[in-house]
Order: sequence, then C-alpha cells, then structure tokens
Amino acid sequence: MSGQAFFRWGGKRIAPADGPNFPLTMKNAGYETFHTEKPGNVATLIQASFEHINYIKENVERNSGEHGRKIVDNAVEFLDKRDPARPFFMYMGFEGPHDPRVAAPHYMELYQKDQIPLPKNFKPFHPFDNGDLVIRDEKLAPWPRTEDDTRKQLHDYYACISSIDTHLGRFLNKLNALNLYDNTYIIFTSDHGLAMGSHGLFGKQNIYEDGMRVPFIVVGPDVKKGQTSNAFCYLMDVFPTVCDLTGVNPPLKLDGISFAPVLRGLKDNARNKIFLSYLNVQKSCREGDYKLIRYPLINKTQLFNLAQDPHELNDISNHHLERCNHLLAALKEQQTLFGDTDPLEVTNPQPAEVNAEEINRRAKLGLENPLNMKKQ
Repeated sequence: MSGQAFFRWGGKRIAPADGPNFPLTMKNAGYETFHTEKPGNVATLIQASFEHINYIKENVERNSGEHGRKIVDNAVEFLDKRDPARPFFMYMGFEGPHDPRVAAPHYMELYQKDQIPLPKNFKPFHPFDNGDLVIRDEKLAPWPRTEDDTRKQLHDYYACISSIDTHLGRFLNKLNALNLYDNTYIIFTSDHGLAMGSHGLFGKQNIYEDGMRVPFIVVGPDVKKGQTSNAFCYLMDVFPTVCDLTGVNPPLKLDGISFAPVLRGLKDNARNKIFLSYLNVQKSCREGDYKLIRYPLINKTQLFNLAQDPHELNDISNHHLERCNHLLAALKEQQTLFGDTDPLEVTNPQPAEVNAEEINRRAKLGLENPLNMKKQ
C-alpha cells in the first residue's frame, strides 16, 4: 500500500498515511477505487484513501465454511454499481486460509486426509531456536509435530484454499459477463506463506521459502501469456508495477520498483538480490541460487543452494565460507538500502539448543519469544 519498506515506518505497526500511497495515486489518476478486507493488522490509515471501503468480520467469515464469499459479494456489488465512465482499481484482501480454518464439507471432500503428502522438509522439531518458536501460530500444533496432526491441518488448509478458488472464480465470471476481463490487469498473490509442518514449524514467522515465498499470478492486456519467471520481487513492487502497466505516474522515492518489463517479456529480472527480515531474530539475503539466513541472537548462519536444494534441507555454510562472507556483506548492504539498523551479531549469543520440555512449558504458560525471555 505504501510502496515502502517496513523499516521506513519508524517502528509503527500500521503504515502511516502521510506519504504517497497506492489508492491515493490511483484515485488522483482518475480511477474509481474500491477496497474490501479484514480490519486488524492492516494498513487502515492508507486504506482510508479508497473511495469505497468494505471491512468484513474476519472470524465470522473464517468460521462460515466459505472463505472468500463475503469478499467476492462485496466486489461483485461494486462492479454492478460503479461508474462505467471511469476505470476502476480494486483491492480484495481474502480472510483465508488464515486460521481458524473451517471449510464446508464439499470442500473437505475434495481431499482425502490420509493421502495428503507431508512436506518434504517435515520435521518433529525445528533443529535450533530460531527466536520465535512459541509464538501463537506455532502453538496451533503439538510438540513434537506429528504426521497425523500435520495431515489434518493440511486437509483444512487445502479445503479453505479451494473455497477461495471457488469464490474467486465467481468474481472472474462477473468480469467476463461485463466484458471487462480482457481489458483488466489481475494480480493474485499473498502476504506470506505458512510452514505447515516444514522444518518443524507451522506459522509465518520464519524466512524459509515456506514462510516467505508466495504465489504470484498476473494476467492482463500486454502481459506475456503462458510464461513463468524466476524474477525476484517484493509485494511493495506491486504499486509501481501497476502504475507502469496503466500509464500512471508513480510517486518519487518509493522502495518498490516496477517489474512490468518482466511481465511483458522484455527483461528477465528487475532485482538481483532479495532481502528478508523477521523482527531482529532472522535476516536473509539471496543472490542467484544461493540464500543465506542469519540468526543474529545466536550468531548462527545457514547457506542453501536453492537450485539443488529447494526445500532448504542441506545447510552448506561450513563448506562455502567465501560465499557466506560475500552474502553477509550483501545482507548488510541491503539493510542499509532499506533502513534496517538491526545488528547481525551479538556479543553474548543465547544458546541455540531446542529443549522440548521447555518449549511445551512455555507454550502452556503462554510465553513467547524464547530467545528474548531466557532469563525468566
């Protein structure tokens, strides 16, 4: 919504609206702007710039068995009532498949729980303390993680995704019925992934591929059809990219950059590095096939070759010290570029060993962030 890195917000949880933003830019360019999403931890100050705002009762929708139904109902109503003389810009933030994951029986019946494969990197425990092992998302599954519970949660997860797919189909059919589909850019993506048993984790609070890599599908008038791309991009790049695609002048000094040339098949990439961060406990930099993850509070480094090891199972950091040093320098460079001042090492690192009894004790007591609470 802001086109800026989170670090620009000065520690605020909600993005401020005192700078350039996506809905205001599109509205000023003559677009009729529409928004529908859950409230909560979203950019509510910026979202106030939309002309049409429709918040949903997120837990009501998540427990309805029909993830995405109300979102699409709101969107279809807007299409029926909008000003046909103006182009439109819509933002639809689906409430699922975030937990509670409740799917109607006809979605559950699409999958057989016992036949659902486990993630290739499934583990009963994460092998070391990543800095946030006992946060709420991680307490949705027992320790040690079990195959049966993991399959059950994946069953719910996939069924909820099928619900969203069904209702998104209703929206696309509406665009077709109004003869709008062929002249509309549609971008489908997500704000984060979920581990769902990968690496012994279940939540989004990690910077493995399972937590950070998201679906990204784009169709539109001059988007090259039928292609896939390995180009790096951030969600903050969507703002300037849409401006580029639609001929709208983007604001100056955005951290996001346009990858429209990639979508048009004119370039292979818009960025040569990707920087990932979760709080002050996990940092990462990827360049080419190599991805380095740094855990500053325990002074630990991992290195993966994602071309050979897409599931991040084999840490090769001990065998590639020169590449580790190169990527650590690149990581520091990216931190400076985006305004991240967190250190990458500490003088007195915490122990990294995972203690199953301690994890369960903390979970029962409602304690979180074990690295930050070792002294309690």
